Amino acid sequence: MMALSLIRFWWNGWIEKLYLEPDYFFSYRYFEWVKPPGNWTYLLFVIAFVSAIMVMIGWKYRIAIVLFFLSFTYIELMDKTTYLNHYYFITLLSFVLIWLPAANCYSADKGVNKAATVPSWTIDCLKVFVGVVYFYAGLAKLNSDWLIDAQPLSIWLPAKYDIPLLGDLMQQVWVHYAFSWAGAAYDLFIVFFLLWRPTRPLAFVAVIIFHVLTRVLFPIGMFPYIMIVSALIFFPAKVHLRILEWLTAMWPESKAHSKVSEARPLDAKWVDWSKVIVGVVLVLHLLLPWRYLLHPGELFWTEEGYRFSWRVMLMEKAGYLTYKVVDPATGKRKIVNPADYLTTFQNKQLATQPDFILEFAHHLASLHQEKDGPLPAVYAESYVALNGRGSQVYVNPDINLSAITEDTPRTQWLMPFEDTIYGL
Repeated sequence: MMALSLIRFWWNGWIEKLYLEPDYFFSYRYFEWVKPPGNWTYLLFVIAFVSAIMVMIGWKYRIAIVLFFLSFTYIELMDKTTYLNHYYFITLLSFVLIWLPAANCYSADKGVNKAATVPSWTIDCLKVFVGVVYFYAGLAKLNSDWLIDAQPLSIWLPAKYDIPLLGDLMQQVWVHYAFSWAGAAYDLFIVFFLLWRPTRPLAFVAVIIFHVLTRVLFPIGMFPYIMIVSALIFFPAKVHLRILEWLTAMWPESKAHSKVSEARPLDAKWVDWSKVIVGVVLVLHLLLPWRYLLHPGELFWTEEGYRFSWRVMLMEKAGYLTYKVVDPATGKRKIVNPADYLTTFQNKQLATQPDFILEFAHHLASLHQEKDGPLPAVYAESYVALNGRGSQVYVNPDINLSAITEDTPRTQWLMPFEDTIYGL
């Protein structure tokens, strides 16, 4: 899946569009040093692609999965503008796979090796990781915007009028509510149906239907296919073995059975360390989405703790933003349109996300300080509409953003949200 995704990224010209054309890149906190390395960015994608193929066939597996984790994570961190939940999921999963014996059999390293076994916890932990993604996504949908107002689906679905067979249906209000409630129920309960043997086959059919429909309605890349394939982990080992035997049957007999070795027990120290590391990652996986509770204000408005929490497609934000840069010595003012510095995609992300707005304000201050001397004051004129509500002032226009740090609670420099969203 990831090899195909990387080919698709290159084929569509997104490497150049997203990582070579922009003059500025938005950074994750503590990873400001991660930037696209110019034309060497293509090499990063080559490394990620080759290592993905190596992982798939099990050749030099441990080296390959480390290379894939490092290269893909670097790609993900180069510009915060491109953040997607499934990129984070792949990064998380690839790190976990470093510590699992995924190439113990049916691999180029060890051949078919049918006698090989792996501890059941190595399979169960993957089920938990996938399960948390679904369940937490369902919990995140238990809010008044999603369930009571059918937002943002009431905005998105009518725009799909040109989809064959489904276009007219997407205009119906009851469909918006049906999709909202069905989506929440699916995310909350699908894992339990996949875990229970009697309902597993039907649940997998539901997984396929849900994600294919999602892909038809929304341009979210490879994520639906990744989740369909990930759901196979809930099936018993005999199903996986049948798939692997079918795949190896396609190889020439001599290659498929050229490296059949005796099963050897896993190194006990490695297993112990693997349990500790995977356990720590799992705890973080479970706790990180709840960090928003530590921050004041409406989550959808301030977005403190929104990323890395499996809140998938819950918001439709539209915004307008300009900056005012004021020289403290002369009082001279300059209105800055961020579109003059950013790509269209970056500018759209900037207009509605507080950490982007603050970061770019600091960038403008640095640019003008380098040119004119003293650190200027930077103010924002910003308006945002959230999930179908009317537009309201977003950033307090009287706050000098160049004096605000990332540690400052966003409620201190954003205007109060003029409504209430109930739920998680």
